[in-house]
Amino acid sequence: MENKENPQQNQINIELSEDIADGIYSNLAIITHSNAEFVVDFVRVLPGVPKAKVKSRIVLTPQHAKRLLQALAENVKKYEDQHGKIKDTDVVGVPMNFGGPTAQA
Repeated sequence: MENKENPQQNQINIELSEDIADGIYSNLAIITHSNAEFVVDFVRVLPGVPKAKVKSRIVLTPQHAKRLLQALAENVKKYEDQHGKIKDTDVVGVPMNFGGPTAQA
């Protein structure tokens, strides 16, 4: 007897509400981590405005953070293959007292 996987068994029905579908613009990501999780804060920094607010926070397990890294790398490669190399322009400085160990993306 053949072992056939049921394709519907591996499908997830993902719902996207209108308010989430609009998205939130961010031009800075601040990443912190502990041994149990990665926290990615998406921030919108505006020129001439000394204060910026976190617009969205995503908390990930280390395994999901690694999968996200791989997925982003794969998608950036596909984008650059189609549209050319993405130029790394301005890097926004983040105050060191923003909170906890940080990395910037």
